[in-house]
Amino acid sequence: MAEINRIIFMGTPAFAVPTLQVLIDHGENIVTVITQPDRPKGRGRKLTPPPVKILAESVNIPVLQPTKIKTDSFLETLQKLAPDLIIVTAYGRILPGYILNLPPLGTINVHGSLLPKYRGAAPIQWAVIRGENETGVTIMQMDEGMDTGDMLLTATLKISPKDTAGSLAEKMATQGGITLCRALDLLRQNQLSPQKQDDSLATPAPPLSKKDGVIDWKKSASEISCLIRGLDPWPSAYTMYQNKWLRFFRPQVISGDSTESPGTLCRADKNGLLINCGRNFLLVEELQIEGAKRMSADAFLRGRPMETGLIFG
Repeated sequence: MAEINRIIFMGTPAFAVPTLQVLIDHGENIVTVITQPDRPKGRGRKLTPPPVKILAESVNIPVLQPTKIKTDSFLETLQKLAPDLIIVTAYGRILPGYILNLPPLGTINVHGSLLPKYRGAAPIQWAVIRGENETGVTIMQMDEGMDTGDMLLTATLKISPKDTAGSLAEKMATQGGITLCRALDLLRQNQLSPQKQDDSLATPAPPLSKKDGVIDWKKSASEISCLIRGLDPWPSAYTMYQNKWLRFFRPQVISGDSTESPGTLCRADKNGLLINCGRNFLLVEELQIEGAKRMSADAFLRGRPMETGLIFG
């Protein structure tokens, strides 16, 4: 039987919160939570704690927020905490080998894809952008590579045609916590069988930036729909309109042919904007113009009527 009496949890965003909550509910002894420093947010740039910190402090778990992790003092702190296991979920920094290997049971990670597919910082977003029908979570033993460690346990999750990166992340975060606790139970019983990843099947999931959101209307409506959903809520997919960025949300693919150029607005009413694409049409139900709030197409058009025939981009 593997002894897991002292756990350090490392995580930062909302995606990591359900995992930490499940560990708390599971009765695990989390001696410390390590998360990123508070960051300025909003128009007032007020310092705001990470979601993981808020949960940890609400149940009186000690929190550390190091600005640097590759220091002798931080390593000494970890050594004094004497963890049996470190658990990482979206911490946001690459951990050196001497931290990964510090606990007797090493460090395990909750990764948001079915490895070896989508190794990297944005696996959930890229799964949606690439039009995958399913994804999942992988509990993996961390090594110094980018999501290359041995797989311990996986769970599959369907991607619905209406899923966005945001909605899918919520489902996967919950599934990740459940799968992690199952993995811990199996680890205690010495019933986990680590499996090497097949590197030949690996696909990248690099970080996203705003430039990834530019819509190419020559692509099919299906491809553009996947891009819009995969970049919702951030950085979002957009096109140019009246010298401003116009962001699109809640897309639907509508079958049909048109002689109009890709990017042409074919209809604009309370149901949305119908736009011709390289193949088929895209119906967009929600919009956000630069400097304004996200709103329904109906509300948007009441303030900014659009003429059919205009070409986006």
